[in-house]
Amino acid sequence: MKKFLITLFLNICLVSASYAVDIPEKISLPQALDLAVQNNIDYKSAKLDIDIAKNKIKEANRLQNPDFNIFYNFGSAGRGNPQQIGLSETIEIAKRGARKKLAKSNLELAKQNAGYFEFDLKMDVREAYVNLVAAKSVLNALEQQQQLLEELLNIAKKRVAAGASPEMDVIQAEIALNQMITQVNTAKVNVKTASVEFNKTINPKEKTGIQFDSADELFNDKDNFLALLTPKPNIEMPSFDEITENTLKNRFDIKIAKQQIDVAQKNLKVVARQRIPDLAIQGGYGYQNKSFSEDGTFKNGAYAGASLVNIPLLYTYKPEIKNAKLEVDKAYLNYMSTENKAVKDLNSAYEKFVTAKLNLNYYNEKLLKSSEEMIKLSKRSYEAGKSNLTSLIVMEQSYKSIIVGYTYALAEYYNCWIDFLRETNTEEFNLETI
Repeated sequence: MKKFLITLFLNICLVSASYAVDIPEKISLPQALDLAVQNNIDYKSAKLDIDIAKNKIKEANRLQNPDFNIFYNFGSAGRGNPQQIGLSETIEIAKRGARKKLAKSNLELAKQNAGYFEFDLKMDVREAYVNLVAAKSVLNALEQQQQLLEELLNIAKKRVAAGASPEMDVIQAEIALNQMITQVNTAKVNVKTASVEFNKTINPKEKTGIQFDSADELFNDKDNFLALLTPKPNIEMPSFDEITENTLKNRFDIKIAKQQIDVAQKNLKVVARQRIPDLAIQGGYGYQNKSFSEDGTFKNGAYAGASLVNIPLLYTYKPEIKNAKLEVDKAYLNYMSTENKAVKDLNSAYEKFVTAKLNLNYYNEKLLKSSEEMIKLSKRSYEAGKSNLTSLIVMEQSYKSIIVGYTYALAEYYNCWIDFLRETNTEEFNLETI
């Protein structure tokens, strides 16, 4: 009996622990953004490129290590010749400064790439958060439709029992309900998938055992636009030309492309300066023992020498210089291409957002109110025996399509705004200040 009680107690503890682990932690969109920026593994990895680039500056500024030289003569070869101990050093001419400037330019490029990565990460988190709330909203809409069909089935059964409707009404209601149940099951899976994608996007180095969930359960016109960092759909949209004039200069990809030109130009200088010979200097101590000197006395002194090394006579580095020039041309072309594509991408995002805004306003102003009134009238008409169940089910399916369509229109509006921010390369874009 004692063993049984201990086993039962352990099982209860294990089950309780498993349920505790599965409870998700609710976080708002701003909290999700902060969590991702502070703990995202990929972002931490990207920021290491900055430290690497800083070390590259020290590496570029290095001095050549000296060589230790000994010249010792043995036997008759040593007669009249000194023994030598000294150092030699190669001094680079006009190379260290160019290398250091290139390394500094690469550091600036690494910083800009890290900044772009952070911005892109924030946009990914926003999109994943919106998609999770959208999946929950669709599930909620379908569950409401399932509840409505269950009510219709009960009404049909009562009318059939009273002899006011044929038995076919019950069969029709059951078929419609079963179809809705399958859609609800699919929507539940979509919520789980969106939740997994949301956690994958955050990808924290710490808190890996915690499952995060959106604090917002449903789209709500009154509160969600502010909570999801999105302007209300009734705000006036500036013209595309006004937006273009104020945003293209701030795009990360254009700044990065411009910095790549600077890197290529500085690399050309580094490569071209390989043609400049380096200076090798030597110096040290020399001496002759009594047995090796011509007059039988000990002699000592110092020696010094210098030479030009790596003189570009046999090889002039022409291929490397040509390639470096081509890299500069390539960087300029990439900059032009990035600018041209940026305008087109911004235009596409602008048009999509304007269309999503129009569609959402149409749902708010036209479809929702009419559809809600339509389903109420159809339900009362069937209960009073003024219409058949087929008409009511058709009305219900139409209402479901409108409600789900409205949810998708909201999700599209939020996502189009995120895409618009991606193209303007800013986290907050105030339409009223343009």
